[in-house]
Amino acid sequence: MTVIRFMNHILILFLILTLGNSSSEKEKIEWSADYKLSWSDFKGEPNRNSGYVASTNSGISFSYSYGFKYDELVLDYDINSNFYPNLSWYLPSIVTENTLKHEQTHFDISEIHARILRKRISNAQFTKNVETEIESLYNRVEVERRAMQNQFDEETDHSNIRDKEIAWEKLVAQQLKDLNEWK
Repeated sequence: MTVIRFMNHILILFLILTLGNSSSEKEKIEWSADYKLSWSDFKGEPNRNSGYVASTNSGISFSYSYGFKYDELVLDYDINSNFYPNLSWYLPSIVTENTLKHEQTHFDISEIHARILRKRISNAQFTKNVETEIESLYNRVEVERRAMQNQFDEETDHSNIRDKEIAWEKLVAQQLKDLNEWK
């Protein structure tokens, strides 16, 4: 039994909507179907000049390692959707339970894209350019995630159009269900 080449390479990509200092990035809540955000999870300092009543900071954390054994790719990866409490905030005197649902939907959208990335990596046929190809997949999913987050805010006017909000909640729930295999 000969191992032609076995190489490990680890690349960690952390994405959050707003960059913060390293100490605030350490605390995170990993997405779970069994856990819904509460206002006590929002620990950041409110930005009163933003024009918003709340802000969810969520994104995808992604790491992978790979090598070649008998010229066959051996790939291991970990993809998570995270909420960053110390970078997320709200204005207590202004928010409503509908606002909290809106913020949860932002977190759920990040989870949808974590699942999409898992699916795309699982279905990909990689060449020897594994790093470039994986990073390309990640970057495409990230562009899609940001676009969906922005579209959600635009169409709901940041939770102010309730019928649009309800439609988005249903859409996101259905997409999570459709991608359940990739959770």
